[in-house]
Formats: sequence, C-alpha cells, structure tokens
Amino acid sequence: MRKALRTSTHASGSRSTRSRRAREGITAADNYHVPATVSATVLLDGGSDRQFRGLVQDLLTVARRLEMARDYFGRLINVTGPQYHLLMTVAQLQGALGVSVGTIAQAMHVSSAFVTSETGKLSVLGLLRKRPNPDDRRGALLSLTQAGCLKMNRLIPEIRAVNDLFFGRLDGHSFPELCANVVALVHGSREAMRYTQKIEEADS
Repeated sequence: MRKALRTSTHASGSRSTRSRRAREGITAADNYHVPATVSATVLLDGGSDRQFRGLVQDLLTVARRLEMARDYFGRLINVTGPQYHLLMTVAQLQGALGVSVGTIAQAMHVSSAFVTSETGKLSVLGLLRKRPNPDDRRGALLSLTQAGCLKMNRLIPEIRAVNDLFFGRLDGHSFPELCANVVALVHGSREAMRYTQKIEEADS
C-alpha cells in the first residue's frame, strides 16, 4: 500500500513538473522549424533559406579566420592584429607625402578616434610617423618610419604564403566577382548596422 502510494505521489509530482515546465515554455520543441530568415526572393531557393543560412555560416568562418591570420601577422612583428592592419593600410595609401587619419579610417571602416588612438601607440613604438597636414592644420599625415618599413618588408613573404593559401582557390573569373560582391555586402552591412542602432536607440 505504501509502495503504491509513493508511486502515485511520484507520478503526480512528475505530471505536475511537466505541466509547470510546459507553462514556462521550457519543454523540448521537437517539431520546431525555424521560419525563413530572409524575405527577399533572390535570397531564397524554392522558398527555403537553407542556402542563405549556409552562406552566413561560411562567411562567419571566413571572417574568424581572416582575423586569426591578421593577428598572426601582428604577432610576428610584436603588435596587435588591428595595429598590423593599420600599418598595412598606411603603407598602401601613404604615397610620397603621407595619408590622413580620415582616409585611413574610411579605408578600414573604423572611426577616426580608433585610428588616432592606435596611431599614438605605433608612434611610441617607432613604427609610424605623424607630421602636420599642410592642407589642414588640425589634422596629421601618417607614414611608416624606416623601422616600420623594415618590419613590413620582412613580413611580406609570410603574408604572401598565407594569402596564396587563403585565396588561391579563386580563379580569374571568381576573384573579380567576389571583389564586387563583397563591396555590395559592405554597403548592405552598413545599412543593416544603422537599422539595428536605430532600434536600440529607440528602446533605450
């Protein structure tokens, strides 16, 4: 009798627990299917967003690996990944006179405040030189120092090795196509971030 009572109480308690969990929405949703995460027809394949979601996963993987490669290059010259990126961007754009903070910020898609902050650190390390901008006394022109140029030159063989492996599967058709598509994604992602920022500002 006592055994039957305990069994009955245990079963009742289990039913009560399941009922409570169901009310709280924490039971397993075995038959749940995620609705399409895009609505633009061009991004759907027969009404399914499976291909799109696969693309997002692949882009996230590529983005992580690009950052890992960037950080690797930075470690080889004893700077951070973002600092290496800044040095490379200055090297590419400085020309004969140097390049402005605003131009670097635009090329890197970061704020001028970030460029100014990191430029100060790299100047202390003796890798970047700042001089007054003759066309804008409030600004400065950036260029690599001789030490910065030497570090970058020593790094180039390793950069080539990694980049050739990273992008070597592209051909003469897919590479320019990828470049154009990524530019479109840069513009689209900017609009998406402006949208999310507006939503967060409205909710705050």
